[in-house]
Amino acid sequence: MALTKRSVKEVVTMLPETRLPRWENALEDAAQLPTILIVDDLDLNRHLLKAILKTESYRILEAKRPSVALKLLEHEKVDLVVMDMVMPGMSGPDFCRALKADRRTQLIPILVLTGVQGADSEIAGIESGADEFLVKPLQPAVVRTRVRGMLRSKALIDSLDEAETILFALAKSVEARDNYTGMHCERLAAYSVRLGQAVGVSKADQLALYRGGYLHDIGKIGIPDAILFKNGLLSPEEWQVMRMHTLRGEEICKPMQTLAPVLPIIRSHHERWDGSGYPDGLSGEAIPLLARILQVADIYDALTTARSYKPAFTHAHALEIMLEESARGWRDPELIPLFAEVEKQHQAMEENIWPADVAMHESLQNMRRELSK
Repeated sequence: MALTKRSVKEVVTMLPETRLPRWENALEDAAQLPTILIVDDLDLNRHLLKAILKTESYRILEAKRPSVALKLLEHEKVDLVVMDMVMPGMSGPDFCRALKADRRTQLIPILVLTGVQGADSEIAGIESGADEFLVKPLQPAVVRTRVRGMLRSKALIDSLDEAETILFALAKSVEARDNYTGMHCERLAAYSVRLGQAVGVSKADQLALYRGGYLHDIGKIGIPDAILFKNGLLSPEEWQVMRMHTLRGEEICKPMQTLAPVLPIIRSHHERWDGSGYPDGLSGEAIPLLARILQVADIYDALTTARSYKPAFTHAHALEIMLEESARGWRDPELIPLFAEVEKQHQAMEENIWPADVAMHESLQNMRRELSK
């Protein structure tokens, strides 16, 4: 129905006495509201919590038993679990451990409620993976404040995860532009992590190598196809544009604090041991170790993959070239022989057990599981 001039005047007259909804409410989607899962076998307790939380815009799910909650979590996106410490079928601590052990649910915050006084109960809950702990009788204002705080933290984690997902998608789009580099990122992640493990780097550094396998060339997203896929030699001007991809990649990923350990890999994976690389002309151990590790993996994959200008070299031939480049002063002289031994052992282990593509997939899945613990 069209709004007449008279009705507009009436609305304006009523404004001082009317509380209008916030404009943001027009963007709300019930399916996107923060979702809270209440797990408690007592109906009264669940009803009480729902009453406490009804002043906010939440989507509330309920489960009487942990087993029901676990099945529900298989197909529902949940932002917060509020649970009682004592439940039938599975104890509260066991339920917490089950959630934190599953990569799909390990980032969901858990608020544990209990009527049992004492430090032992709280310690048991926190040690099992609970994020917050409240003792009954519940104070409504405290519950609401605690829930809001935990949901804010979860929203921040989700936004970071979403931003990382977008960056990885961009990195994959760079790879997809070149028909000759299919699965390059996956292979690079696998080679790098295996070499990093042999060197003895920390688990955090292994995760940086894994991410670096995907993100090291993300700066190429801004390189024109005419330069990126040119068949002949690049002109000095074109080569200058190409070299900028390391700095552009660093700029793209720098706003993400969680990617800080990956930045040296992105920036420095084209440096050379003798200082003749780019962008900073670093030499020797001044080149970050993780960048040197990924560089070795990157060179090996380039040599063993068919390109428009060359066939795929064999494992032995690729290592010969890498050792020659090491003798020339381009590569870390200790990493090349170590990489050769690591890949020799890996290939011997996988030979005649899995087809190559299945072996690579299995290896990456194992890495993801280990690095997410």
